[in-house]
Amino acid sequence: EWPETGRLALYLLGLRATCPPPEPSPQRSLVTWLKYYLEEDWAGSRRHGQPLTSYYQYSLGVLALCVHRKRVREEVIRRLLAAQQHGRLRHAGGSAVDTEAVAALAFACLEQGRLVGAGLAVELRAATRGARRRMVEAQGPDGFFGNVYSTPWAMQVFIATNMCQTQTAYGRAMAALLESLDAFSTAATMAQVLPALHGHSYLDIASMPCQEEPDTLTPVSPEPLPERLGNKTVRLVVECPEPRCPQHRLYDQPVLVPAGASLLDMLKAAAAQGPHSFTFDTQDTAQGPFLTQVLGLEARQQKRSYWQLLTAPNTSLQMGVADYRPRDGETLILRLSEW
Repeated sequence: EWPETGRLALYLLGLRATCPPPEPSPQRSLVTWLKYYLEEDWAGSRRHGQPLTSYYQYSLGVLALCVHRKRVREEVIRRLLAAQQHGRLRHAGGSAVDTEAVAALAFACLEQGRLVGAGLAVELRAATRGARRRMVEAQGPDGFFGNVYSTPWAMQVFIATNMCQTQTAYGRAMAALLESLDAFSTAATMAQVLPALHGHSYLDIASMPCQEEPDTLTPVSPEPLPERLGNKTVRLVVECPEPRCPQHRLYDQPVLVPAGASLLDMLKAAAAQGPHSFTFDTQDTAQGPFLTQVLGLEARQQKRSYWQLLTAPNTSLQMGVADYRPRDGETLILRLSEW
C-alpha cells in the first residue's frame, strides 16, 4: 500500500495538540506506524531518488515524531538533511517554501529537544538558518513567502527560532496574511495559519502544559455567505502534453453557472451540459476535494502526475476546486502536469 506518511503525521500533530491522556493509549501504536511509514516511504528513493510520497510528507513525519518526543534514527534525519543541502526539496518548475519550512521545523524541533547528538545538532542548526535565509529571498512583492499557503509554514520557522521580532520580512508576511484570511477555508489550511497568527509554531505543542488547558471549546455557527444573484460564463480548457496526448487541447467550451459558483460547481455544470461530453472525478483529502481524473485521464501519485489548475494564460491557482470562485469571463485551464 502507498505510505500514508503525511496524513498520519498531521493526525498525530493534531492529537498532541488536543492533550491526549498519558500513555498507554492508541497514539503509541500510531507513532509506531509512522516510523514504519517513514521507512516504507524512503523505499521509493531506489527508483525515483526521493520518497514515494514527497519530501513534504516525509518532513511532516519527522516533525510529528519529534513533537511526540520520539527519537528518530539518525539515518532517517540525514536523508532529509542531505536532500535539503543538495537542493532536492524544490518542486519541478516551482518553489519549495512549504517543504523546506516543514523540514526546517523538524530540524529545529530535533535540535531544541536535544533528541540528536551534538555534532548533528550543529548541522541541523545551520540547515535551519539556511532555510530561513532562502525564505526571505523567496518573499514576493505581495509579502508572501512563496504563496499564501506556504507563508504560514515559513512564519512558523521564524517563530520557532525566535527570529520573528528582528526580521522585517516576518512583519510583511503577517500583514499579507491578515489581508488574505478568506483563502484559509478548510480545516487543514486553518491548522497551518492559526498557530502563526497567534505567534506559535507546532513546536510549542511538544511542551504544552496539558494539565492547565481549560475545556473552552464551543461550537460556532458560521453565518451563511450572502447569495450572489445572476449568472456568469467561464471558459473551461483541458490540456494534456505530448506525447501522451497528440491533440494537446482536449476540451474548450464556455460554461454557464450561477454567479457565486465555485470551480467545482463549474465542473459539475460542464459535465451536465451537452452535446460536448465532459467527465471528471475527485478524491476527498484533508485539504478538500482533489481533482484526480478529467476526460478519462487519471492523475496518479505513483506516476508523479497531477491536474494543475490555472487561470489563462499561465497563472497557477492558490486554492482548490471547492474554494476558488471564477470570475465572469475568466478562462480556467486544467492541465495534466508532472512534479
